[in-house]
Amino acid sequence: MSGMRVALAQINTTVGDIWGNAERVARALERALDGGAELVAFPELVLTGYPPEDLLLRPGFVRDNLAALDEVTARVPEGVVAAVGFVDLESDLYNACAVVSGGRVLHRYHKRYLPNYGVFDENRYFREGRGAPVLRLDGTLAGISVCEDIWYPGGPAREQALAGASVLLNISASPYHRRKGALRERMLAVRASDYGCYVLFCNLVGGQDELVFDGHSLVFDPEGRLLARARQFEEDVLFVDLYPEEALVQRLHESRPRKEELEGEPEVVEVPGFRERREPAQSREPRVETLLPEEGEVLEALVLGLRDYFRKNGFSRAVLGLSGGIDSSLTAAIAARALGPENVTGVLMPSRYTSEASNADARAVAKNLGIDVRIIPIGPAFDAYRQMLEEVFRGLPEDVAEENIQARIRGNIVMALSNKFGWIALSTGNKSEMSVGYSTLYGDMAGGFSVLKDVPKTLVYRVARHLNRSEGREVIPESVLTKEPSAELRPGQRDVDSLPPYEVLDPILEAYVEDDKGVGEIVAMGFEEEDVRRVIRMVDRAEYKRRQAPVGIKVTTRAFGRDRRMPITNRYSEGRPGLR
Repeated sequence: MSGMRVALAQINTTVGDIWGNAERVARALERALDGGAELVAFPELVLTGYPPEDLLLRPGFVRDNLAALDEVTARVPEGVVAAVGFVDLESDLYNACAVVSGGRVLHRYHKRYLPNYGVFDENRYFREGRGAPVLRLDGTLAGISVCEDIWYPGGPAREQALAGASVLLNISASPYHRRKGALRERMLAVRASDYGCYVLFCNLVGGQDELVFDGHSLVFDPEGRLLARARQFEEDVLFVDLYPEEALVQRLHESRPRKEELEGEPEVVEVPGFRERREPAQSREPRVETLLPEEGEVLEALVLGLRDYFRKNGFSRAVLGLSGGIDSSLTAAIAARALGPENVTGVLMPSRYTSEASNADARAVAKNLGIDVRIIPIGPAFDAYRQMLEEVFRGLPEDVAEENIQARIRGNIVMALSNKFGWIALSTGNKSEMSVGYSTLYGDMAGGFSVLKDVPKTLVYRVARHLNRSEGREVIPESVLTKEPSAELRPGQRDVDSLPPYEVLDPILEAYVEDDKGVGEIVAMGFEEEDVRRVIRMVDRAEYKRRQAPVGIKVTTRAFGRDRRMPITNRYSEGRPGLR
């Protein structure tokens, strides 16, 4: 049976680095050609990086991207087809895929379904495309689409399949959140089996501000079975040999498509000089990479997001406060893995309330990671603040004001080191704390990047334990994992004095923040109404704090910031109190 070799090149682009991205495309193309590929796919908007946002409003940016496409096109030889994501300009902007062969652009496909939800804002920049063209690759018809197009059951993929396509190629920039990989696989398997086609999915990889793209490119056969899977969270070129006649056999046994009618004739793009490879000399066995467990995915997403944020912005070294708690310990471990331990400095800043156990744990974490350590006690500064404020605070009991002074002293110290040495400060708060405002503005929230910003506290523990298992040793000591969480800003302080236990808090937060469930729905899940209303009030009141937090990596279905957008000035409270 005749075959066709395909290469899916998931590469790590940088937004705005058009010529650097084009060079990465050229290198991956060369590798694909060396591997005998006849059809080579690159991710969505691979030349501009994704998402380019308001760079798209600059005419020079669009022109440079078109010039880069010309350069890449010249490298694609006769007999080979490449699918390259770029920004097209035809009286308006289009999110496009260029079909390139023999040094020419044969077709420019324009994305039809523009996502405008969650982190996506494509309607702001692009016009919707039309049509569902098929490529004639010798005796094979192949459909091309871009990302969101294949998520719709009645979209271009259906039209291309009804027009006779046996191969459906989708180039994508699908950002990661936990459990999304499994969702994608289920969706693509259904498309393949429903249409009786090979489905090829080529995804972007890399970090871009708060987004992480996980790669995880895929190929499914016409029965919806997984044929090949690329690596997660790293660049890869996935080769697979397709046998389009198998799709024909599948269709002959499937009567459902015969009940559907295609409206209009699809555009057929002829690819001159393309030849299916007959009886390949060395047929490749499809490669199916093993999926990471959920905690492993989150860990790799955080490492990649941090590494790329530093690398792509020209930063090299990180500094963070190291308290001996779980959050700062995991943040330090991620930073050491992402940047190398030689590029991480942990700062111990003990106060009169810091336990010796916490100091010991912080030193143990630093030693296990092999990172640089500085010890700067905050006692003298705290005493000075108390003396300065003694008169104005006279007669008032100590409360959160004094607690926050300590956090802000620590934030000042970390930022002083950042300014003096050019290090980037990492804040260490997690999503649970960020949700309810259990953090100090200009204190522990201070920093240039927030690694755990979208990681709930209970998941922080799971990821930390996974890290230890994957390393085969206690990188994060068991004492850190088992001690009761505390900010240690007053004698005997515990997180549960201010918050419900995290095992209760996190499910309530997920229901309210990520799923938009109301009080009644959350109570019906088995939680006390008093706890639910209290948590919701805390979330709503903390919006102003979150607006001032540093950027952080998205790993849940709905992160704060560009994903979940709520007004600061907001009086809505569920329920009907009646007219007054």
